[in-house]
Amino acid sequence: MIKVLITGGRGFLGRNLAAHLAERKDCQTRLFAKQDSPELLNQLLSEADVLYHLAGVNRPVDPKEFEAANVQLTYQICQALRTSGRTPAIVFSSSTQAALDNAYGASKRRAEDVLRQFAAQTGARVRIFRLKNLFGKWCRPNYNSVTATVCHNIARDLPVILSDPGREVELSYVDDVVAAFVKELGCAAAVEEVPDDIPSRRIMLGALAGMIQTFRDMRETAIIPDLVDNFNRALYATYLSYVPDAAWEHTLEIKSDDRGSLAEFVKQTHFGQIFLSRTRPGVTRGNHYHHTKTEKFLVVDGDALIRMRAIFGGPVQEYRVRGTEYKVIDIPPGLTHSITNVGDREMVTLFWSSEIFDPDRPDTYFLPVDFEERVNQATDRMYA
Repeated sequence: MIKVLITGGRGFLGRNLAAHLAERKDCQTRLFAKQDSPELLNQLLSEADVLYHLAGVNRPVDPKEFEAANVQLTYQICQALRTSGRTPAIVFSSSTQAALDNAYGASKRRAEDVLRQFAAQTGARVRIFRLKNLFGKWCRPNYNSVTATVCHNIARDLPVILSDPGREVELSYVDDVVAAFVKELGCAAAVEEVPDDIPSRRIMLGALAGMIQTFRDMRETAIIPDLVDNFNRALYATYLSYVPDAAWEHTLEIKSDDRGSLAEFVKQTHFGQIFLSRTRPGVTRGNHYHHTKTEKFLVVDGDALIRMRAIFGGPVQEYRVRGTEYKVIDIPPGLTHSITNVGDREMVTLFWSSEIFDPDRPDTYFLPVDFEERVNQATDRMYA
C-alpha cells in the first residue's frame, strides 16, 4: 500500500488529485490543509511514501505571504523529513511564473531550489512541474482563474468583464495534470524537471469567453461543441460544473401539429442532429426523400411501420418495429420513406440525421411511398 500525502489537498488541484487517487486500491491518501496544525504535518510526513506538495498561494492580500506559504512551508517540510529520516518521492506543483521576474514566480523558484537541495543531500526523488494556467471543475471563481470566473458568470447570466479580450493565455486541463501526477507513482526516474508534455491550448480571452457563451446558448440553439477536440470537451465539462443545480434542467422547444409533436435534442455541424417525435395512432410522417442526407430511425415506444421505395419505382420495403426491440432502421438517400404509427397509443421515435436542417438547402423532397412508376416519365423528359 502506497501512503500518499497531499499538501493543499483541499484546494483546486489537490481535490482533483485526491478524487482520482481515491479510486485506486493501492493507495492510502491523506490530506493536509493550511488550517491543520504543524504537528499533524510532521506526523503525516513521517509516514508518507509519496508527497504531492501542492500547497501555496498565488494571490495573497499581503505579498509577504509568498515567502511564508511558498518558500518557508517547503523548507519546513524538508526539515521535518530530515528529522524523521524519511525520503519520500516528492512531486512539486511549481509554475511557469517561476521563470519570470515577479514576486509569485520568485517564491516558486526559491521553493524549487529548496527541494533541489534536499534531493542533492538525501538522494530523494524530486519531480518539479512548472504548470500553466489550469482550468477544470472545483476551481474557485473570482480569484485567480479567468476560466472559472467566466464559466461562473455566464452560467448565471452575469456580465463578463475582460480587461483585454485580445490577451492570450495558455491553459491546461486539471485532469491532464492529474494524469501526469498519478503516473509519477510508478515512475523510477530521478530527473527533477519534468518535460513539458502536459497538453495545453493558447487562446485569446475574448475567444475563450465567446466559446463558453456558446455552451450557455446550447439551451436555445441545441448546438453542441465539436467534441473531437479534447480542449472543447474539457472546457464544456468545466462550464457545466459551474451551472447552478436549479438550471440543470431545461425544456426543449416543441413544435406541434395535428400529427403530434417534435423537438430537436442536439445538433452539430460535423455530427448532424438528433430529434424526437411523438406521433398519434394512425398518423404517417415522412413521404419524402433525400439526395445526400441520411437518417436513422429508432422507435423507443409504440409500434411503427416504416416503408421505403426507390424514387424511380420498384418494390416497397416494409419494416415493422416496436419500441421494446431497440431496432434501428437506416434510411439511405434516393429512397422515399415514411413511418406510420400502427399501434393504439402514441408512438415515440428518436431520429438521427447526418445534416443539420438548412431551410435554404433542405435536401428534402415530397414523394409518397405509394407513387405511380416514374421511370418512363423521367426517361421521356430526358430525351424530350
